[in-house]
Amino acid sequence: MTNTPTLETERLILRQFNEKDIDALFAIYKDKEVNTYLPWFPLTSIEEAEAFYKDHYAIAYQQPYGYRYAVCLKEDNIPIGYVHVSMEEAHDFGYGLRKEFWHQGIVSEASKAVVEKLRKDGFRFITATHDIKNPRSGNVMKQLGMQYKYSYEEQWQPKDIIVTFRLYQLNFDGLNDRVYDKYWNTSKVHFIESDL
Repeated sequence: MTNTPTLETERLILRQFNEKDIDALFAIYKDKEVNTYLPWFPLTSIEEAEAFYKDHYAIAYQQPYGYRYAVCLKEDNIPIGYVHVSMEEAHDFGYGLRKEFWHQGIVSEASKAVVEKLRKDGFRFITATHDIKNPRSGNVMKQLGMQYKYSYEEQWQPKDIIVTFRLYQLNFDGLNDRVYDKYWNTSKVHFIESDL
């Protein structure tokens, strides 16, 4: 049994990346604009894409559990983006999409399917963060039913820049007061914005 079972929505197939997807993976991760608000630098070669696949996907797919989905249109099943959920304690939820597919509701459609899978699989909660300079990402989090909890500063690696993040959280078990507070506790600069 795969640790990232295939999901389908009206327009999309969500599945594991595989070695045949290297060109598509490169197309997603090479774009500077798409990767502006992501921690890693844009990929610059197919060789880097192959290494990225091995380090970020192939290893994850060998674990007992993993939620690292390629987002593909049903018409050709070629990855145009991704939805990830970390298996670390924060269960950080993240997504990315090639910019020619922006503003079509694709990330929201894919993310809702993964969130429903997480709910069925018994997750207690997920978190997601976005750079305050990227409020569109926060809009996706709100569409998923996530609630803003707090903001904090982090020296982001490997880019080595200071970023102010907003943390959103979705509690599946109804305990809406629960807040994942690790980033709050480890960041010297943290605050709650009142106008979100």
